[in-house]
Amino acid sequence: MTDIDGKALAAKLQGQLAEKTARLKAETGMVPGLVVILVGEDPASQVYVRNKERSALAAGFKSEVVRVPETITQEELLTLISKYNQDADWHGILVQLPLPAHINEEKILLAIDPAKDVDGFHPTNMGKLWSGHPVMIPSTPAGIMEMFKEYKIDLAGKNAVVIGRSNIVGKPMAQMLLDANATVTIAHSRTKDLPALARQADVLVVAIGRGHFVTKDFVKPGAVVIDVGMNRDENGKLIGDVAYEEVAEVASYITPVPGGVGPMTITMLMEQTYNACLLAGVADGQD
Repeated sequence: MTDIDGKALAAKLQGQLAEKTARLKAETGMVPGLVVILVGEDPASQVYVRNKERSALAAGFKSEVVRVPETITQEELLTLISKYNQDADWHGILVQLPLPAHINEEKILLAIDPAKDVDGFHPTNMGKLWSGHPVMIPSTPAGIMEMFKEYKIDLAGKNAVVIGRSNIVGKPMAQMLLDANATVTIAHSRTKDLPALARQADVLVVAIGRGHFVTKDFVKPGAVVIDVGMNRDENGKLIGDVAYEEVAEVASYITPVPGGVGPMTITMLMEQTYNACLLAGVADGQD
């Protein structure tokens, strides 16, 4: 069994990104810009935003966090997004989720310019992914694909099962696996005899949001197991959706939690901001 070390891979890619950013600035004067809008004081969101800001600065980006009160109106938030849509200095716009109940999340995501939607959540970008012409793609599945590449895990012809059907992970993950010539099944909490279906997988991606949900009974010997879960146990310890200790006994490769998929998500977010900057330069005739 081999641990897929997402932390080490993320550090490697972030180092390469910092070098690319420095070259871009020296050659063209362009600097990728990422703005994150944080509504309210949610503690988990504060941590995520701080990590994003730290990564952006480490990559040499222009970074800004706009903190607004939970009482902001939907119209005020839409006006703020419009301002950054029109500002050429900013290539990536993120609105940290979740949002307060009085704000329509879908309307907010729709308001972000698809060319600056580095989260890849806009329906335009989702449609491009599903039609085989991806531009901005959700960062977590993008990071998982980089893991497969780094560890030379060939997906062509493999049976892949994705447990979880969210727009953020499950659905885009399935499409990326299809693009890599895997045969893909999307499963979820209501799938009949889920363990038996999962045992058919050469590659098992678990993003169901339930701590230690997937046990050894779900895993075919020699399978590659990717754990996207981030849950807290009764002691507050961070755990994945996969019961790591017992599944590691049968898997060929497995991602630990923490230190697996998580670090790659922010790394790919930064990569997409860099790419958005390149695309903006092409649009402005700087290439």
